[in-house]
Amino acid sequence: MTKIVSRFAPSPTGYLHIGGARTALFSWLLARAAGGEFRLRIEDTDRERSTQEATDAIIDSMKWLGLEHDGEIVFQSTRADRHNEVIDTLIENGHAYYCQCSKEEVDAMREKAMKEGRKPKYDGTCRAKGLTEGVVRLKAPLEGHTGFVDMVKGPINVENTEMDDMIIRRSDGTPTYNLAVVVDDHDMGVNTVLRGDDHVNNTPRQILIYRAMGWDVPQFGHVPMILGPDKKKLSKRHGALSVMEYEKMGYLPEAVCNYLARLGWSHGDQELFTMEEMVKLFSTDNLGKSPSVFDLTKFEWVNGQYMQKADPKRLAAMLSDFLTREVGDEEAADVSEGEFEKVAPLLQPRAKSIVDMLEQSRPFIVPAEYLPYDEKAVKKFLNEETKPYLEEIAERIEALDEFSEKSLEDLHRQFLEDKDIKFKVIAQPIRVAIVGKTQSPGLFETMMVLGKEQTLARIRRAVSL
Repeated sequence: MTKIVSRFAPSPTGYLHIGGARTALFSWLLARAAGGEFRLRIEDTDRERSTQEATDAIIDSMKWLGLEHDGEIVFQSTRADRHNEVIDTLIENGHAYYCQCSKEEVDAMREKAMKEGRKPKYDGTCRAKGLTEGVVRLKAPLEGHTGFVDMVKGPINVENTEMDDMIIRRSDGTPTYNLAVVVDDHDMGVNTVLRGDDHVNNTPRQILIYRAMGWDVPQFGHVPMILGPDKKKLSKRHGALSVMEYEKMGYLPEAVCNYLARLGWSHGDQELFTMEEMVKLFSTDNLGKSPSVFDLTKFEWVNGQYMQKADPKRLAAMLSDFLTREVGDEEAADVSEGEFEKVAPLLQPRAKSIVDMLEQSRPFIVPAEYLPYDEKAVKKFLNEETKPYLEEIAERIEALDEFSEKSLEDLHRQFLEDKDIKFKVIAQPIRVAIVGKTQSPGLFETMMVLGKEQTLARIRRAVSL
């Protein structure tokens, strides 16, 4: 059995967005599931719109997602000589020819065809003229059909009379997209192409080039597009950001891959997959034929599930990194990863992202004197009625020989009995005192993470308010 070699070939005219990332993931899974190779090519022939910044961002995005490629990255812009060599071969073997028809003449041909109820296309005027300069066109068959079995959509057939003698080299000597793609895929050994269905109309044209060169034609598959919740083309307003924007928002790469995989691929009713599971289970047989809908709420849920399962040490390192990005090395140095390691397990059940977790961790990482307070919460819960309760609780905590969750539970239980009050009377005042707001993880867990000294300092500062 021939080893599968797939590829991802983005154009660096912009950053890698969700749609492109899903295509990359499916191509990567296809290769890895079969023990094959996954190649990366940067199609940077559009010199005006391609940028180094976008190229770097694409490569960084692939690394962040864990979609490692095999072999060296191929840059299409370095291969113009090879592309032209193939074009010259096609001219020599009679499968291509020079054409000197102007744009106006070609437009007139298409307009005439439309009026006559025919397919608007170039009519082959220069096919037999034997010209030696101008644009170069591929000599498409005049009868029969060009077909292939799409890995996703099934059999696709196009009548050859529907296809133009497409230009494969422009008048300035530069090869066109369809020609360059075919040559690069052939030379890279690519035998399986999985890509977006915006390319499905290019495929019969590309097959003609393979056949004209006597090359093996790859398997092709075209994945339906991703739509927004309103069933329109996915855009930024739906959450279609670049991949690295999700990194900045604190999403975990494996969660991003999991969510993207489920946009068009399924395995029963299972929602959450490790990368290892996806590699084991992936098949193009389970790719959907209909467009998928991007749901940001579902995306956040998936990321939250991964946050809950993540190693706290890993989350702590990420929290430290995100804090450094925000405030700089000097200020971030005041908070150790060790402090974040204590906080992370406490916040994992609630946090949707690293950014969310960092926001929730702020009350834990600032000294008591800098703890910010929710003004409404202070007004409601820190008053003359609760002040003596907080003062006495602080005294009892200070007197504890052992500072543990059990000793804290016992202390507060005894306090409630002594005062003949319900826990709700002191719960929110204590919570506001130690974290500055009315929401937090369990009180005693929170106190344990803060430690005895900080817990006391915060309660006493609250009393002074």
